[in-house]
Amino acid sequence: MQIIRTIVWVLVLVALLLFSLNNWETVSVKIWEGLILDTKLPVLVFASFLLGLLPMWLLHKGAKWRFNRRISALENSVRAASVTTPVAAPVPSPLDPVAADPAAPPPAGLP
Repeated sequence: MQIIRTIVWVLVLVALLLFSLNNWETVSVKIWEGLILDTKLPVLVFASFLLGLLPMWLLHKGAKWRFNRRISALENSVRAASVTTPVAAPVPSPLDPVAADPAAPPPAGLP
C-alpha cells in the first residue's frame, strides 16, 4: 500500500511541476484600489488551493479528535464495568439438600 501512495504523490508532484512550467506568467491581482499584487500564476493557484483546503482540513482534524475522545471514553467505561467485584456463590436453600452437598449420596426416595 505504501508503494501506491508513493506513486500517487509522485504523479501529483509531476503534474504540479508541469503545470507550473507551462503557466509561468506574471498575473496582476488587484487587492484594493491602490494595491496591486504582481505574482506568478502557479503561486496564485497553489495559494487558492490551500485557502480552500484549510477549512476542510481543520474540520477533519476536529472530527477525528472528537471521535478519538468518544472512543476513549467508551473504552474506559467498558473497562470499568468489566472490573467489578465478583459475585458471591448463591446460598443453597434448606429445601434443596442435594445442592447443599454434591458429594453426599442421593436421598433414599430418588433413583
